[in-house]
Amino acid sequence: MAEEKFSNFLTDIIDADLAEGKVETVHTRFPPEPNGYLHIGSAKAIFINYTIAKHYGGQFNLRYDDTNPAREDDEYVQSILQDLHWLGADPNGGIFYGSDYFERCYQYAEQLIREGKAYVDDLTREQMQEYRGNDAGKPSRPSPYRDRTPEENLDLFRRMRAGEFADGEKTLRAKIDLASPNMNMRDPAIYRIKHVSHHRQGDKWCIYPLYDFAHPIQDAIEGITFSLCSLEFENHRPLYDWVVRNLFGSEFPKQREFARLNVTNTVMSKRYLRELVEKNIVDGWDDPRMPTLSGLRRRGYTPTSIFTFVKEAGISKADSLVDMRQLEAVLRAELELNAQRRVAVLDPVKLIIDNYPADGCEYFDLPNNPNRDAGDTSTRQVAFTKEVWIDRSDFFEVPPPKFKRLTLGSEVRLMGAYLVRCTGVDKDEAGNITAIHAEADLETKNGNPADGRKVRGTIHWVSCDHCVEAEVRLYDKLFTEANMNGIPDGADFKDYLNPESVVVVANAKLEESLAGAQPGERFQFVRTGYFTPDSKHPGVYNRIVTLKDSFKL
Repeated sequence: MAEEKFSNFLTDIIDADLAEGKVETVHTRFPPEPNGYLHIGSAKAIFINYTIAKHYGGQFNLRYDDTNPAREDDEYVQSILQDLHWLGADPNGGIFYGSDYFERCYQYAEQLIREGKAYVDDLTREQMQEYRGNDAGKPSRPSPYRDRTPEENLDLFRRMRAGEFADGEKTLRAKIDLASPNMNMRDPAIYRIKHVSHHRQGDKWCIYPLYDFAHPIQDAIEGITFSLCSLEFENHRPLYDWVVRNLFGSEFPKQREFARLNVTNTVMSKRYLRELVEKNIVDGWDDPRMPTLSGLRRRGYTPTSIFTFVKEAGISKADSLVDMRQLEAVLRAELELNAQRRVAVLDPVKLIIDNYPADGCEYFDLPNNPNRDAGDTSTRQVAFTKEVWIDRSDFFEVPPPKFKRLTLGSEVRLMGAYLVRCTGVDKDEAGNITAIHAEADLETKNGNPADGRKVRGTIHWVSCDHCVEAEVRLYDKLFTEANMNGIPDGADFKDYLNPESVVVVANAKLEESLAGAQPGERFQFVRTGYFTPDSKHPGVYNRIVTLKDSFKL
C-alpha cells in the first residue's frame, strides 16, 4: 500500500484544530450510498478518510448512507465492504448504517419542530421550487404553511409517520432563512414521505430523512470529528453546520471538501454506469472496462496501484482531469517488478523444426523475472519439441525494412532455446501460410554458436504438444472522448463508446505452466503485456495493461 504519511490542505486544517485543542482525536468516515458499485473516484474519498485517520492514530468508520430506500440493495452493500477490504481500508471504527439512526433522526426532527425551527409544508415539490425561485439576490416567497404552530406541525409530522398521507403530500422543512444567498438555506426539505420498503428496515418507516439532515446527525452520533467529502457538498456546508449547531450546540463535526477525482475516457455517474450494465453493453458492474473498483480488480489492478495513483494525482480543491494512463503507468511499474514472466502466443502459426527428432522433448530453463531490481533468480522449465507455435507477426516472407525477426533464409533465436533458420513455408489454396519450416543449430541449445556469428532477433514460442489454449481479451479505454464531462448538452454518452474497447483473441497458445493459474495472479506475457485469469470465465485471460506506453510519470 502507498505510504500513508502525507501533507495537504486537509491535514493543515486538522493540525490547526488539534494544536488549538478544539479536538483531541481524529475520527473520519466513508458514507457511500448502496445504490451502485464503488468506482475509482470513490477510491479517493476512501484514501483520504482512511489514510488521515491512520496518520493521526484515529478511527475510520464505514457508514452506509441507506436513507433512500428506493435505490438501495444488499448486493451493493456487500460489494462496498468487499472493495474496502480489498483496498486494505478496513474500518477500525466500525461498520454502521444510516437507517439504524432513523429513530434518532426522527426525535431530532421533533425537537426542531418544538423549537419552531421546522414546519410541515403542504406545497408540492414543484410549488416549492416555484416559491423558492432561482435568484440568489431575491428573497424566496414564504410558504403559506410556514407559520403553522409547533403543536400543529408536531401533530402533522406524527401523522406523516403513521402513514396517513400519500407520497409528496406533505414535507417537513427546516425553517432557516428565505433571504439567504445560499439557496440550500432557504427552508430546505429535511423529511419526505415514501411508501417504499427499506432493504433493512422493511415497512417500519414511510417517512425518510434527506441526506443533508441525516448526515450531520449520523456524524455527530458516531463521534466523527472531520466529515471530509467531495467539493459538490461545499454549498451544503452551511446547512450541515446549522444542523450540528442547532441540535448539538457544537462546532464539530466539521465538514471540509476536496476536489473529486476525474479520469479520462470514462464516466463516474452511477446512472450512466447502471445504464451500461442494465442494457448489457458491458459484462456487469465488474466488467474490466468499467471504472468500478470491482472492474479494476477483475482487470488485474492492484490496491497498491490505485492508492498510489490517488496520492500522485493530488489532494486539493482544484478540479482536474487526470490521464488514465497515469494509473496504467503506476501499475506497470509495479508489475515490472512483481509479475512472473510467462510465454503466450496470441496469433499462432506452427513452426516445424525439420531436423529435430519427431519424438524429441527437452526442457529449457526460462527466468521467472529477469528484472535485476526484482531480485528473483528463479527459473522454470519449458518443454521444447519438434513443432512449436510462434506469433504470426514474427514472420514475413518479404520483410519490411529493419525487420529483425524470422524471414526466409534468416536466423533467429527461439527465446531461451535454439537458433533456427527458416527454410520454407506451407500454404493453403488461398495462399495463406499454414506452417513455417526451419532447421535448428542443435549445438547451440540456449548458448552462442561455435563460430561466433551474430543473430539479430529473438522470438517467443511454446511447444505444440505442451501448451494450453485460452481466450485472451485485449482491453482498451471504454470511451473515445477523453473528457466525458465535456460532451455537448443533450448528447448521448453511449455515442462515445469505443468500439474497440475489447478485442477478443480466440485460441491463443500459452505455456503449460499457466494451466493452474488463478484469478488474482498477474503475469507478464513476454513481449506482449500484463495479463490475469478472468474471475468470471475460466480459460479467459484479461490484459491488464500493455507492456509499454509513451506516458511518463
